[in-house]
Amino acid sequence: MPEKTDDLFKFEKRLQKEGFSLIAGADEVGRGCMAGPLVAAAVILPKDICIPNLKESKQVSPKERIVFFKKIKEVAVAVSIIIIKPKEIDKLGVHKANLKALGQAILSLNPQPDYSLIDSFLPLGLNGSFLALKKGDQRSFSIAAASIIAKVTRDKLMCEYHEKYPNYGFRKHKGYCTKEHLTALMNYGPCDLHRKSFAPVRRAILQHRA
Repeated sequence: MPEKTDDLFKFEKRLQKEGFSLIAGADEVGRGCMAGPLVAAAVILPKDICIPNLKESKQVSPKERIVFFKKIKEVAVAVSIIIIKPKEIDKLGVHKANLKALGQAILSLNPQPDYSLIDSFLPLGLNGSFLALKKGDQRSFSIAAASIIAKVTRDKLMCEYHEKYPNYGFRKHKGYCTKEHLTALMNYGPCDLHRKSFAPVRRAILQHRA
């Protein structure tokens, strides 16, 4: 179960008591998609900031995400967004691409954090102190904010891609492996946005070569 909204501040408050002032949260979206980029975001919020009802991206509606996105961008000390394209995901593998995106998101912040809270994974090469939190987007206000930034950014990209590739329904499913998406993939074959290393895409490639 997701933690109470008040509990989302407990890691940040604990770190602030230990003397850390620039605390970043980082999260990614799109790791499980078979089409489109992987997007990671990192956010440093001001001390004692409160954005009422903020939760991780999956717990709020698309309209609410837009409102939170604008508010976070307005009040944040720093925000960074990293986009890993499908070809690079295929080259690196989705796990390494995920670690790269999260790491670069944190390293791209200006100013740099003195402590980073990261959802689930721990990238290499980070400066300062850091902690990987399982289900961190439900346990940390900073990570929840990063999840909103990443989700809104990626959804906007997928809606733009829908205009270029209208046969696949990207506006609706955002590249996830839905029945509608699988049917379109088998009917039309993969486009440039599809991750060729993913099994359903490989099957579609073989079918359209036959």
